[in-house]
Amino acid sequence: MKLQNGYVHLIKSAIEDFKRSKVRTFLTSLGITIGVLSVILLIALGLGLKNYIKEQFESLGANLIIIFPGNISSSEEGGGIGNFGAGFAGGAKFDEKDLESLSRINEADYIVPLFMKSSVVESDGERELGYVMGTNEELFKILSLEILAGEFFLKGDVSGRTKKGVLGYNLADGLYSAPGDAIGKTVRIGDQRFKVIGVAKKKGDREQDNAVIIPYRTTFGTLNPDKTFFTIYLGTTDEDSVEEVKKQAEEILLKRYKEDDFTVTEQTEILSTVNQIFTIVNGVLVAIGSISLIVGGIGIMNIMYATVTERTKEVGIRRAVGATQNDILMQFLTESVLLSLSGGILGLIFAFLIVLGVRQFFPASINLLAVAITFMVSSAIGIFFGVFPARRAAKLSPIEAIRYE
Repeated sequence: MKLQNGYVHLIKSAIEDFKRSKVRTFLTSLGITIGVLSVILLIALGLGLKNYIKEQFESLGANLIIIFPGNISSSEEGGGIGNFGAGFAGGAKFDEKDLESLSRINEADYIVPLFMKSSVVESDGERELGYVMGTNEELFKILSLEILAGEFFLKGDVSGRTKKGVLGYNLADGLYSAPGDAIGKTVRIGDQRFKVIGVAKKKGDREQDNAVIIPYRTTFGTLNPDKTFFTIYLGTTDEDSVEEVKKQAEEILLKRYKEDDFTVTEQTEILSTVNQIFTIVNGVLVAIGSISLIVGGIGIMNIMYATVTERTKEVGIRRAVGATQNDILMQFLTESVLLSLSGGILGLIFAFLIVLGVRQFFPASINLLAVAITFMVSSAIGIFFGVFPARRAAKLSPIEAIRYE
């Protein structure tokens, strides 16, 4: 009980000192506040980006095989994720011959080519930067797109090269007073015009929500003179058939391309790679944010060191009436820890409020483990950087301290 009362007295004493120097107390703990805020926000935004990508992959369905140009899975030099962009530039150029060959896979329930490019879309005097997606009627199924107004184009529109288009929600909203007003209107992409037959519901994906989705054969010409595809999706309704579809797709493509010219992968494999990347990225973000915590700790040490000098006479009087070196050490150490904790709590509160606001637009997420670790780190910083000034105060000679002016 005596020990407990001693701690209570130390905390009350520290709080009383803080009240006497409110501005200094706030500024001292501000460094820790910013440090904790930085670490929590960086982790929250990193997790948000990870959640966003995961949601996009999950919306494609679990039984999806994706075919990319280039080797993006090899662990050898020149491969790996770092070769992702290079693979697109120098890998296979998929075309309708590949679609015809892949369509012979009995276990594949659908095959979806995708051509994509950014472009300015014009209508009724308005201009918006969007994306052209050339594909077939099955894309709407694998992307789980829902119609807001109008209808999606059909298989006959692909074979007939009709100039019909489906607008993403954001693009339609930008071009017209209301997204539904787009139905029946004409949009111009370059020198081509397309009749809007449908508007998709908002998906939350930047490309899809800002796209003009048209039959892929309609892109053959000025939009896609090479008649090639960015990627090809294969899907099956039977989860047990995924590996078989993947194996057959590789065998078919190897008859036309070299092994390093393409990659056949499952979305789960890509998601696993993305998770590994974000683990490293989050580690780097935490390291960057931790610099602020260290700077805040140095600020506490400097202020506590100055405080010891200001309160030299007080220390001398306390020593003269029986306070031990350990008592003085604990007094100043308690103050530095409380400064760190108060700064950490403020940082956490601000971080929670900011993330709460950001979640309206982006799936940022607070990691409770990160919060706990950050809170413990802020306490440890208070102890670490408070030791030196506290030891200096404890070692002051009582007589010299009382005589100090």
